[in-house]
Amino acid sequence: MRPILMKGHERPLTFLKYNRDGDLLFSCAKDHTPTVWFADNGERIGTYRGHNGAVWSCDVSRDSMRLITGSADQTVKLWNVQTGAQLCTFNFGSPARTIVSAGEDAVIRIWDSETGKLLREADKESGHKKTITSLTKSADCSHFLTGSLDKSAKLWDTRTLTLIKTYVTERPVNAVAMSPLLDHVRSTVLSYVYMVCATLRHSIPKSIVYCQVREAKRSLLDFFYTELGKLEQKRLSALLNEDPAIMECRSALAKRLELYRSAQAEIDTVA
Repeated sequence: MRPILMKGHERPLTFLKYNRDGDLLFSCAKDHTPTVWFADNGERIGTYRGHNGAVWSCDVSRDSMRLITGSADQTVKLWNVQTGAQLCTFNFGSPARTIVSAGEDAVIRIWDSETGKLLREADKESGHKKTITSLTKSADCSHFLTGSLDKSAKLWDTRTLTLIKTYVTERPVNAVAMSPLLDHVRSTVLSYVYMVCATLRHSIPKSIVYCQVREAKRSLLDFFYTELGKLEQKRLSALLNEDPAIMECRSALAKRLELYRSAQAEIDTVA
């Protein structure tokens, strides 16, 4: 089988996409101009002009009537496949780049990393009362945890800088860390709850949606607790001849489960 050579782009290719029927091939490149070709003979049908940067990806509707493209010019454009006309443009602007700071004054601040401008400052009433000793963010950067000499750790929402939860201890907190497992479970459960809300809110009364969301949330958390218990049980079985170790493991497990269950309060607010 002879390969078909398609010539038309002036810069390196970045993405290729067939339509559902397989008779059209769409190509993206760094030359700013998505192109459509006949797949059987490589003939160029037309181009879509309007982007001002490299086009990184595209997709075509099932009926091959609409094309959507994403570009380094920070826009997404929707096109009429047949005429090449732009139907609409979505502007996303510059990606946010911020720095979160905390220190001896016990105040949390968010700064613009490019201009150095102060963007937001946490409420002092709900914040720490003494020096903040440590700060760590979640894997998805949606929230972060702080530790302080005031014998507490606090969980914050990164976007709004609002306090989510306070964890009180008996001693000053010198360091904090967030479990990747907890972050994954929290993200999974919340994503599912949001999905249920989005699916049901337009067609079912709010009271019914509320009940169904709560049940979905409880089922997911119960399943997670059960799976975690199975995992810890396997670990404990290997320590049956070491009573001190068993006690220590049980204590660690109890603390971990309590931390997981604390996520319920936050998920209840979503419902």
